[in-house]
Amino acid sequence: MIIAIDGPAASGKGTLAKRLALHYGLRHLDTGVIYRAVAKALLDAGAELTDEAAAVTAAMELDPGKFGDPALKSQKVGDAASVVSAFPGVRDALVSFQRQFAARPPGAVLDGRDIGTVICPDADVKIFVIADPKVRAQRRTLEAKGRGEDADEAVILADILKRDERDQNRAAAPLKAAPDAHLLDNSHLDIEGGVRAAIDIIEAVRAGRQQV
Repeated sequence: MIIAIDGPAASGKGTLAKRLALHYGLRHLDTGVIYRAVAKALLDAGAELTDEAAAVTAAMELDPGKFGDPALKSQKVGDAASVVSAFPGVRDALVSFQRQFAARPPGAVLDGRDIGTVICPDADVKIFVIADPKVRAQRRTLEAKGRGEDADEAVILADILKRDERDQNRAAAPLKAAPDAHLLDNSHLDIEGGVRAAIDIIEAVRAGRQQV
């Protein structure tokens, strides 16, 4: 079974995807980490984020063993990832990796911004997770402070709105819900509530297919 979890950052989809993978005994891939790793490689090399050729090279030389680097979670790397992920060449270089990961038995839960529309358009279940931008800013601020970083909620909110606009309007794989995706608004749900709601969606889809 392949479950595609899409939606804007700080909507809670990453934690949700991990919990669903654990619940169903599937593998999990946070695809955003891949793009963050490309961005960090450029930042570490002192390259311009607008250098698509350098970004494509970094994408082709990624080391999955470094996906757990805590530095990938920083605001700076996240903002940079939004820039490099808009390059068609970078996306092309990483599509194969993501699809191969999803295809390996027993299946996987992938979360990102184009899983249900581009990476796994035939996923068994697609869930598009959203949350009010102000709620997302609050969550991201708490996460940053939890890592010991300085965080200004107003600045973070402005960054969220700017990134959403950029991702929704980019030419390559824009952020949008697949036509057959199920919307999950977790603005007022804690993680347990979000997990229960997602499981309800998945089980309803599975039950519907079993009846056909």
